Amino acid sequence: MERAPEPEAFDEIGAVTGWLAFHRDALAAKCEGLTAEQLVTASAPPSSLTLLGLVRHLTEIERDYLVNDLSGVDHGCHYVGDDPDADLENLDVSMVEESLRRWYAERAVADELIARHDDFSAMAATGKASVRAHLLKVVQEYARHNGHADILRERIDGSRGE
Repeated sequence: MERAPEPEAFDEIGAVTGWLAFHRDALAAKCEGLTAEQLVTASAPPSSLTLLGLVRHLTEIERDYLVNDLSGVDHGCHYVGDDPDADLENLDVSMVEESLRRWYAERAVADELIARHDDFSAMAATGKASVRAHLLKVVQEYARHNGHADILRERIDGSRGE
């Protein structure tokens, strides 16, 4: 998989979108080459966290902080509703293909919305916070959970590194 490099841009838009691309690709790389069974394996007991759970959780983060807040339209959630842990818990191999497809689709919609902004200090469509604040929240979520993904992947097959 060809991954986004660490950003070299020093302007705000290039740096923030570059780090977002970098961290998205880092999670994709942690999932690459694994079977569906491995993607739903809770490999670091007693935690029940899985790589697929991280993908589903970050799909919800993209939906909430980027798609919904930048568009101003509440599209709802993909996974969480009555069960706030439905993105992370009780996953099985039948969910893998659709969950990965949905993650990539959500990222594409988010990228289209991000591209409409040439000033990240502007308020997002919901008026809750600036575009910058929403993007930084998503980058932070990816960075945090990529640390989890590193551990999960290493426990599955010994793969280490970015």
